[in-house]
Amino acid sequence: MGEEEPVLYDERIWLDGCWDFFHHGHAGAMLQARQLGTELYVGVHSDEDILANKGPTVMNLDERLAAVDACRWVTRSVPDAPYVTELPFIGKYNCRYVVHGDDITSDSNGEDCYRFVKQAGRFKVVKRTPSISTTDLVGRMLLCTKTHFITSLEMTLEGREGHGTDEERKAEGEAMMARVRQYATDEGGRDPGVDVYFWTASDAAKAEDTKEETGTFRQLLKGKGVKPGQRVVYVDGGFDLFSSGHIEFLHQVVLAEEELAKKEGWYSQQAVDERLGKGVDYGPVFVVAGVHDDRVINHWKGINYPIMNIYERGLCVLQCRYVNAVIFGAPFTPTKSYVTTLPYGTPDAVYHGPTAFMPLSYDPYMAPKEMGIFREISLHKFQDVNAGSIVQRILESRALYEERQRKKGVKAVGETAQRHREVLEEEQRQKEERMGMSRP
Repeated sequence: MGEEEPVLYDERIWLDGCWDFFHHGHAGAMLQARQLGTELYVGVHSDEDILANKGPTVMNLDERLAAVDACRWVTRSVPDAPYVTELPFIGKYNCRYVVHGDDITSDSNGEDCYRFVKQAGRFKVVKRTPSISTTDLVGRMLLCTKTHFITSLEMTLEGREGHGTDEERKAEGEAMMARVRQYATDEGGRDPGVDVYFWTASDAAKAEDTKEETGTFRQLLKGKGVKPGQRVVYVDGGFDLFSSGHIEFLHQVVLAEEELAKKEGWYSQQAVDERLGKGVDYGPVFVVAGVHDDRVINHWKGINYPIMNIYERGLCVLQCRYVNAVIFGAPFTPTKSYVTTLPYGTPDAVYHGPTAFMPLSYDPYMAPKEMGIFREISLHKFQDVNAGSIVQRILESRALYEERQRKKGVKAVGETAQRHREVLEEEQRQKEERMGMSRP
């Protein structure tokens, strides 16, 4: 007797890919796939399969899995998914339909990776996210361009800033705003989930440590908000090239708060029953993430950092399951004036992690420490993964990476551009040393 055919669920969607240094285009595919069903299983190819079929990865399998697991719309990640999608493999996970973007993906023999799924009539197409790709980001790293910077995200979304005619700016702003709204949805990808705010203040208040300024908060989108009993905690950062380092920090914040809640009885049967009696159960923490402006990061880090602009970085933070609210334009230094006027009031805690990227000549968290609300996340396995280390990976393997790009028809950047980037990185390092900047 042959093996029984697996039960296939129409609502359990399969999506697979490399997911190499995760960006909002990847999240966009996951969002669209989730909207086609009620569960989303995401396959992640092995480093070896990607090398054999496409070329070297920038991020290893563990780092890529961390990014997939952090996406709010993903039900489950599946490591070592075959590069050519096979019906028996996805059948083990009871997925009927496979989703992919509207581009052609080929294996090492030049054949369609989804040929078996297409032949079975189980393939669905979603749109690729425009204006973002791994290739674009690598180009910015090697060419050191700043044309991707955004001066004011608020004005850009309103169509009052950007490139092109008034009509083009308006259309682009509307498209960007629509994407912000989509990425702020809840686990199902349809209903509002994440609160979104802008913080407006002077450049000095945003970038320096000397300006004590309240500023102005304006709500852009209303999400689920804080639920009864939840602790509100604040985190901030550039979140450039939103990587496993950022993700694990955010994950550790949630775990720390869950451990605290466990000690206080949050998970007792009585407490759970009370929450369920009012609707649905929920976690004990509400994480508010402040995202710095492009010019604030560039003020401290120089060259052409951030590699991703505030819109791109913000979308990455918005889609993360460990975040409940996002504040665009957050100050580099969370002063007492700032943290005490947050939309949720003074937070129960301000968390910071083992950052090794931003050069600092002072302690930006002095106010939260004096207020007794500062908490530090200890070292973790991805602590050394940040925008700077990712750029170094690209520089060190440029020849291999550009061979991969050449196969895709992308023009090579060349050794001259690489050397220019290396010189700028070294100049920045020396500048930081002369200024006596520490790297906490």
